[in-house]
Amino acid sequence: MADNNRLEQTLQDGKLFRQVNSLIVAHLRDNNLNQAASAVASATMTPLNVEAPPNKLVDLVAKGLAVEKDEVLRGVSSSLFDLGAAVPAAYGLIPAPRTVSVDFSAMQDTKGSSKSFPKHETRHVSEHKNIARCARFSADGRFVATGSADTSIKLFEISKIKQMMLPDSREGPVRPVIRTFYDHLQPINDLDFHPQNTVLISGAKDHTIKFFDFSKATAKRAFRVIQDTHNVRSVSFHPSGDFLLAGTDHPIAHLYDINTFQCYLSANVQEIGVNGAINQVRYSSTGGMYVTASKDGAIRLWDGVTANCVRSIVGAHGTAEVTSANFTKDQRFVLSCGKDSTVKLWEVGTGRLIKQYLGATHTQLRCQAIFNDTEEFVLSIDESSNEIVIWDALTTERVARWPSNHIGAPRWLEHSPTEAAFVSCGTDRSVRFWKEIL
Repeated sequence: MADNNRLEQTLQDGKLFRQVNSLIVAHLRDNNLNQAASAVASATMTPLNVEAPPNKLVDLVAKGLAVEKDEVLRGVSSSLFDLGAAVPAAYGLIPAPRTVSVDFSAMQDTKGSSKSFPKHETRHVSEHKNIARCARFSADGRFVATGSADTSIKLFEISKIKQMMLPDSREGPVRPVIRTFYDHLQPINDLDFHPQNTVLISGAKDHTIKFFDFSKATAKRAFRVIQDTHNVRSVSFHPSGDFLLAGTDHPIAHLYDINTFQCYLSANVQEIGVNGAINQVRYSSTGGMYVTASKDGAIRLWDGVTANCVRSIVGAHGTAEVTSANFTKDQRFVLSCGKDSTVKLWEVGTGRLIKQYLGATHTQLRCQAIFNDTEEFVLSIDESSNEIVIWDALTTERVARWPSNHIGAPRWLEHSPTEAAFVSCGTDRSVRFWKEIL
C-alpha cells in the first residue's frame, strides 16, 4: 500500500514538473526569448511548440503571491526569518481604522469648528537607566518599544500596560515590559517593527542596525546585524518587509535588502546638492514613496522603487533643521516638525504648504510631530513649558496643552496606529503611557 502511494506521488510530481516546464518554455517563447526557450526545452525534453494560454505563468505566479501574502497577514509563518513559535497568533494583522482619513485639502476656512481632544489618563510604566530617546508601536498596535541612551531597548505589551492602569488589579503587580534587549554599544536613535514577523529593528550611534526576535523569551541579543558606515539616526521598514531604509549622518538614505544586506544608494544624488544628516526617514503606507527630514532644513520626497528624489522642499523650516516628517495614511500629505518651533503640513503632489500648527516651542531637542490614530489631531512638545500641545488637524487651532508629567521636557511622542493612546519618552529616563478615558 505504501509503495503504491509513493508511486502515485512520484507520478503526480512528474506531471507537475512537466506542466511547470511547459509554462516556462511557452512564457519565454511568447516573449521572444527564443534562445532561452530552446535551451530550457532541450534540457527538460519539452516540445518548443508546446501550447499554453497567453501569460498563464504570470497569472499563476500572481495568484500564488496573493495567497502567500494573505497567509502572512493571517499569521501563517513566512520563510523570511526562521523565528520558531511567534508570540502572538495573529501578529501583524492590522485592525480596521476607526475613521476614514481626513481630507486636508477639502476644507480651508474652518475656524470655530475645532473638535475637542478627549481627556486622557497617564501612567509611568517603566524607566531606563538614561534618557529615553525614542519609541515605536507595532503596526497592529499590540506592542510598543522604547530605546535609550543607556543602549537598552524595552518591549511593552499594550494589554499589560492597560491591565497595570486598572484601579483594582487583584492579580498582583503587572509587568508590562515583556523583553529587554542589550546589544548596542552606543545610544539608540530609532526603532521599527517588521510588518509581518515578530522582529524589531534598532538604529544606533554605534553605526549598526540590529534585528531582535521578540518571539523568543530568552533572547537578549540581536540575531542579525547590519554594519553601516555612519551613525544610524532613523530606520523604516518597507511595507513588504523585504527592505529597510536607514537615515544616517550621510546625506542620502541607505536602502538595504534585508535578505542579502546589499546596500543601495540613489543614483541622482548629485543633482539635488544634498548636504546634511538625515534626522528621520519614513516610508509611505504602500512603500511607493519615502520622505527624509534633514539637518539642512529640507524635506525630500523619494520614489520608493527607483530611489530617485522626486521633490525637494528646501528651507521647509527656514534655516532650522527638520526633526521629523511623516506621511498621512492616504500618502497625499506630509506632516513635518522643525527646530523653528513650527509644525507644518505639506501637499505631496505639489510641495505646497497646506497648514501650519503654531504655539509650541521646540528649538533644542530632536522631537517629532505626530497625528493621532484618526488623523483628526496633531500632537507635539513644548520644551519651554514642558507640555504636550494638541491641535485640531483641520482648523490648526490649539485645542489642548497638557503637563507632560515628565521632569524636564519629553524627548519623544509616539501615537498608537490603532487606538486613542500614545507614549511619551523623557529626559528624566521615564516612559509614560497615555490613553483616552472612556
